[in-house]
Amino acid sequence: MNMRAISGASVGSGRRRGPGGRRGTRGMLALVSGALVLAVSACGGGDTGTEGGQGKGKDSGAAGSKQSQAVLTIAPKDGATSVDTSGALKVGASKGTLTQVVVKDAKGAQISGKITGGGTTWTPSTHLAASTKYTVHAVAKDSDGRQAAQDSSFTTLTPKNTFIGSFTPEDGSTVGVGMPFSVNFTRGITHPDAVEKAIEIKTEPAVDVEGHWFGNDRLDFRPEHYWKAGTKVTVKLSLDGVEGRPGVYGKQSKTVSFTIGRNQVSVVDAKKHTMKVTRDGKTVKTLPVTTGKPGYDTWNGRMVISEKLSVTRMNGETVGYGGEYDIKDVPHAIRLTTSGTFAHGNYWGGDAFGNYNASHGCIGLRDVRGGYDSSTPAAWFFNHSMIGDVVLVKNAHEKTVAPDNGLNGWNMSWQEWKS
Repeated sequence: MNMRAISGASVGSGRRRGPGGRRGTRGMLALVSGALVLAVSACGGGDTGTEGGQGKGKDSGAAGSKQSQAVLTIAPKDGATSVDTSGALKVGASKGTLTQVVVKDAKGAQISGKITGGGTTWTPSTHLAASTKYTVHAVAKDSDGRQAAQDSSFTTLTPKNTFIGSFTPEDGSTVGVGMPFSVNFTRGITHPDAVEKAIEIKTEPAVDVEGHWFGNDRLDFRPEHYWKAGTKVTVKLSLDGVEGRPGVYGKQSKTVSFTIGRNQVSVVDAKKHTMKVTRDGKTVKTLPVTTGKPGYDTWNGRMVISEKLSVTRMNGETVGYGGEYDIKDVPHAIRLTTSGTFAHGNYWGGDAFGNYNASHGCIGLRDVRGGYDSSTPAAWFFNHSMIGDVVLVKNAHEKTVAPDNGLNGWNMSWQEWKS
């Protein structure tokens, strides 16, 4: 229709006055009304009188084309129970790529994971906890950018057999520069990689920390060199749900923090019968000592203080020396090895200190019975030492102490430690 013609007629009718003017107006309305009818028909298109006509078919096709072609898959299936804590959870996408995967436990904690395979697969970066319900929300988009989403939930298994790890040092403690973080497990571990991966260590300032297994039930962590004084160490034990051996799962989740104190290393010279106590490399005290006599020589090597006892009993039968000695009140005892090497107070040694070696392998320092005199060398060393300090023995007629005999992994090279 020629809309300009309509407009012109309307203007012409508007100029006329008199009885014919009203008829002109009705003519204008008729023309306009006709234009509106034609306009509506043109917008509708096709057969508007039939319910299943072509117009409705086209609209339905347009709506259907807006659906995403991406197909999501989540394993395990929705509602699954007794799901394994490792290897069971996977999210995939076909005819599209994953854009988001959110997995949370019942407390809202999110499980980290990675999208791989060009966006077709998501797997968790860690194991799942046992006896826990998880929810999964996944989103993918197709080649046209249209999104598809899917939600699911499942519950992990409840293990019949479990293990935990006892550790040192204690949470909140301040320790010496030689202190490793050591974990002893209640069951022998046959999946060491899975267990080691579940223990995360962060330090301030940052330093590379590596783990080393002693047998299948002990795992120690340390840096290449002694810790730097003042370092703050945080250990996250996420053992809950880790399969440490077939059918045996960890049930421990704990965060442990400790601080490295001042740098103290004491050097014992078995030939000179002296102990030089150093702080930050400077000698602060030299003490006369006696070490192992011939046949009972003290270990060489670096030994870390693991225990301090104000008084203890020392019986030769406990270390394979039969009834050679049984002293019920040894004062100021500082443990250096699991096998029974101590630096301790000695009130029965006479003039041996600084002169000759007379012990059964321990490092003896002059003391008084009962340990009441704080001015003795043994009392001074005891009071100025902490768990984690290092005692280095040299020039003894004995081999180097085994790295697993106490917290003494410093006697391994860094390459050996990491291997």
